[in-house]
This record gives sequence, C-alpha cells and structure tokens, in this order.
Amino acid sequence: MDNAASAPAAPAFTSTDEAPCPAGFKQNQGFHYAGGHVLLDLWEAHRLTDAEGVRDALCEAARAAGATILHSHLHRFGGGGLSGVVVLAESHISIHTWPERRFAAIDIFMCGHCDPHSAIPVLRRFFRPGRLMVSEHRRGLMR
Repeated sequence: MDNAASAPAAPAFTSTDEAPCPAGFKQNQGFHYAGGHVLLDLWEAHRLTDAEGVRDALCEAARAAGATILHSHLHRFGGGGLSGVVVLAESHISIHTWPERRFAAIDIFMCGHCDPHSAIPVLRRFFRPGRLMVSEHRRGLMR
C-alpha cells in the first residue's frame, strides 16, 4: 500500500514573480535556480529487476514531466539490481535498485519548463512502493 502522506505536495515550478529570471533558469517563490532535483527513496518496492519495465517507466516519467528524452541506458548487476539513466535535454532521471532490500533510489533533475514532480505518479504506479520518501533541492540557487 502506498503511503501518500509521506510525499509532499508538488510545488509549482512557474511563477509570476516580477523579478527577471536568467534564461534557462526556473523561478519560484522569488528564487531563481537552474533546476529542481527531486530525490525518491522507494521502500517495499516491486519490479526492481525488470530492466525493460524500469526503462519504460523512467521514459514515461520523463514524458509526464514534459522532458525531452535523448538516451537511456540500464546495467544489470549479478544480483539482479539495476543502475540506469535517462539522459534528457533538460538533465536526467537515474535509478539504482537493491532488490534484496526491496529498495530503489531515483534522482530526477530537470531544468527549464519541466516539472519533476509530475514524474512521481508514474513511478509510484510502476514500482508500487509501500513507502515513498521525497526530498527536493534547488540546484544552482541564485537567491
């Protein structure tokens, strides 16, 4: 069962703040920054060894966030765990899975118009974690 209470509400990544924002940077609540970096910890997750499904889920998550996919690559380790990345014009989504722990760590870093929070429901549906922890960092924060 998903623990919806552990995931914070998605902040808006656009703003009508009056201060000019540098080209390619985001503007939100008076802050200018290069991009939002959302970190997901998925516990009690499923499908952690399904390389094709994981690749498809990461690409679907990128599209849901409004990103442009450039390339994807996954590597399977001897124990079944996966590490991979979807390279985006706007940055990347990466994953590392530990199936023996039923754990996955996912990074979603996006610049420009993309909303990394829009990727979370796609990933939640695919992995069906019992517990999802979300944190966010503003990368390249100017003010």
